[in-house]
Amino acid sequence: MSTNKSSNQLVVPQASAALDQLKYEVAQELGIAIPQDGYYGNMATRDAGSLGGYITRKLVQIAEQSLAGK
Repeated sequence: MSTNKSSNQLVVPQASAALDQLKYEVAQELGIAIPQDGYYGNMATRDAGSLGGYITRKLVQIAEQSLAGK
């Protein structure tokens, strides 16, 4: 589980592990190294933005497929 100290709260707390897995998969696809200590302060802003944007696109894609019944 993530050691992230974010103030964001999940609507479905049980989704935490799946979201962490998605984060690592997306980072691997983009060639971005996730800090093992959970501290993102040394990560380039461009990388963090790319990671967040791509995760958002993937989540929207998953939601659209779910709504379409796939």
